[in-house]
Amino acid sequence: MAKEKDTYPVQLKGELSEPPSNALWLVKWLLVIPHIIVLCFLGIAFAFLTIIAFFAILFTGRYPRSLFDFNVGVMRWAWRVSFYGYGALGTDNYPPFSLESIEYPADLQIEYPEKLKNWMVLVKWFLAIPHYAILAALIGWGYNYTAHTEYAFGGLLWVLVAIVAVVLLFTGGNTIRTSSSSLWASSGGRIVS
Repeated sequence: MAKEKDTYPVQLKGELSEPPSNALWLVKWLLVIPHIIVLCFLGIAFAFLTIIAFFAILFTGRYPRSLFDFNVGVMRWAWRVSFYGYGALGTDNYPPFSLESIEYPADLQIEYPEKLKNWMVLVKWFLAIPHYAILAALIGWGYNYTAHTEYAFGGLLWVLVAIVAVVLLFTGGNTIRTSSSSLWASSGGRIVS
């Protein structure tokens, strides 16, 4: 029998070490704009490199290391900005402009897969559909194509972040445990400290 791994290959860190200020969340939308601009361009590169990685895995069974490191770096950067901004309101430490893993209250580590099954890239997306449905409820969805309405449900995440923002405004961060719920929702349900 094969020995089971001791750790999960994805480690998502979100430390709520110090209480966030009670008013900074009012202007964080302005402070994250430079990150959002950079992440838009990185997201375009991420999409193209993911397509290239798809074909590399399909034909060779290996995820090219440089593409893997770049894509994980983009996800890491997006997680930091989300943790700082309205994804969790988890810290007041401004996120770094870096793809690398550095000392910050939010981090993402993904273990590099040495060998992958070639054919699995053709079906893995299909197996993730239930996960996508749950995430749609947590983080929301947009245009309703069946009813042709522009009703956009913000999802549970936005409700929890709004509660955290109000609590921060009136308590100065003394009830920081409330934000752990929004952290859980924005991480897809897995927190590793």
